[in-house]
Amino acid sequence: MALWTSTEAVKATGGTSAVGWSAEGVSIDTRALRPGDLFVALKDVRDGHDFVAQALEKGAAAALVSRIPDGVAPDAPLLVVPDVLQGLEALGRAARARTGARVIGVTGSVGKTSTKEMLRATLTGQGRVHAAEASYNNHWGVPLTLARMPADTDFAVIEIGMNHPGEIAPLARMADLDVAVITTVAPAHLFSFDSLDGIAVEKASILDGLRKGGTAVLPEGLPVSHILLAKAAANNVPAVTFAAQGADWHIASAQWGEEASAVQAATPKGPRLFRVQSPGRHFAVNALAVLAVAEALGLDPALSAQGLGRWVPPAGRGQRERIVTDLIDDTGFDLIDDAFNANPASMAASLDVLSILNPKDNIGRIQKGRRIAILGDMLELGETELALHAAIAEHPAMASLAIVHCVGPRMKALHDALPKARRGEWVETAAELLPRVASLVDAGDVVLVKGSKGIKVSLLVDALRKLGRARPQETEGAE
Repeated sequence: MALWTSTEAVKATGGTSAVGWSAEGVSIDTRALRPGDLFVALKDVRDGHDFVAQALEKGAAAALVSRIPDGVAPDAPLLVVPDVLQGLEALGRAARARTGARVIGVTGSVGKTSTKEMLRATLTGQGRVHAAEASYNNHWGVPLTLARMPADTDFAVIEIGMNHPGEIAPLARMADLDVAVITTVAPAHLFSFDSLDGIAVEKASILDGLRKGGTAVLPEGLPVSHILLAKAAANNVPAVTFAAQGADWHIASAQWGEEASAVQAATPKGPRLFRVQSPGRHFAVNALAVLAVAEALGLDPALSAQGLGRWVPPAGRGQRERIVTDLIDDTGFDLIDDAFNANPASMAASLDVLSILNPKDNIGRIQKGRRIAILGDMLELGETELALHAAIAEHPAMASLAIVHCVGPRMKALHDALPKARRGEWVETAAELLPRVASLVDAGDVVLVKGSKGIKVSLLVDALRKLGRARPQETEGAE
């Protein structure tokens, strides 16, 4: 069944189409376009209209445009609208309106994408699930995700982010949510907000997108939790809390392993056991929110816990893998790829994970295995950014690290704050460290690479992988 026909798309957008067509998908990038997609000619760094001819040549079913591009015939399959982004938004709203899916919106300073993916795993097997690809959570990512949603979807998971005040509420209203989740509120994007309270107010505005009878799943125990709860009360929205002791959902006991965490949660309906196939308390706390969502949707608790147990972190967000450098002895080092995003809260969580992983002694040129961190700048933190970087030196997990290498002008503040015994290299750009990557690690080490996407420490992840053969870390019970 077609995702969109020309008749449906014209009705949704109010546009015009000279010919009939049907599309099986929606794409904004000719590099990822598949035959049968509707190509959306958004204007970003480049004007998407410049690529319409190429998209049609590659097999696009049609193109959403605001004008007939050069080199494209007037009778080509074009959906012409006054504004392309507004046309995409109209498709998103129409896709939401035509489906009976229950839609979950996820926002938060940290953990949006991993929580979205946990929800995808948890809901799979209990209905047809549609979720955003990558981190499509902004003004075009949310309508694109909605426009891609098949009419027979049972559950949709929409990630909603922000950089500036006033962004979240319109996207949440567009998604018309049944459940809204706020993972946490932490210092991030402070360049656009006066305080943590301001960030909390913006995050809480996701509740403006809840349908009547919807549910809010909110973190308890934060300095700004009262702001979130007050917003729920003002909107007359029932709130389920998680995280801190005393919340509706909290960790009663847990076994924290190198490969996984086994948790017994206290819930309003009694104890609940679950397993997260990754180390780290922060992942277990996010899992509480996920199971609370499943409960709010009335889903089977056993199936939900089983689905959650199949989740593993995606690349760039805490994924752990073994880099085998000696094929004969099958020895190497462990790499934690967390190079997609960073702020003080996620940095602390990643360091906590590194601190519980055990290096291996007597298998490398350096007798004792080490915990090593390669940390890149945390961006968009505003006027206090240098103090926030320097404060990482005081995190308790730092005491378990052998050495810390720093990348970026802001990370110079951390480098200066580190004790000399733990102070590794400092470079302004990741590229400067590339020629020396091989000398930074040894067999038996556990290496964390963490930083904001813009500082490009992912280059170092790629270079570390090339030192050997990457192999996903084996996890007991994984499927």
